[in-house]
Amino acid sequence: MAATRAELQELCPIRDVLDRIGDRWSVLVLKELEGGTCRFTVLKRAIPDISQRMLSQTVRHLEADGLVSRTVYPTIPPRVDYALTELGRSLLVPLDGLVEWALTHHATIKQARATQAATQAATLMPGAPATARPMTAAVG
Repeated sequence: MAATRAELQELCPIRDVLDRIGDRWSVLVLKELEGGTCRFTVLKRAIPDISQRMLSQTVRHLEADGLVSRTVYPTIPPRVDYALTELGRSLLVPLDGLVEWALTHHATIKQARATQAATQAATLMPGAPATARPMTAAVG
């Protein structure tokens, strides 16, 4: 019987945590909150390619995990501030190392991708779909 995603996350704490912080937006939200408390609109402006729905979902997940706190002020319209919790701040140390690594190696990775794409394009069989990989003969 195949294990469900929830069962796998329960069995593997690494998967459980990295699934959340390794998504497309969480790191960017956490890094933006590193500078201090932000309103939702400030976060949205700082990460312009995230949809409002996805930003809402991301901050809700980060809040549920205890990485971000949400404070609602009784004004009209309601003011909502987001900030890192102590747990969220503790994540910045390893996250900063990952961010630095990504900045340092971005150009090299882009070049490797371009080389790979060019190699694949050059070796595709005529008429084959772009996602197909060329066949190689087995040497026996």
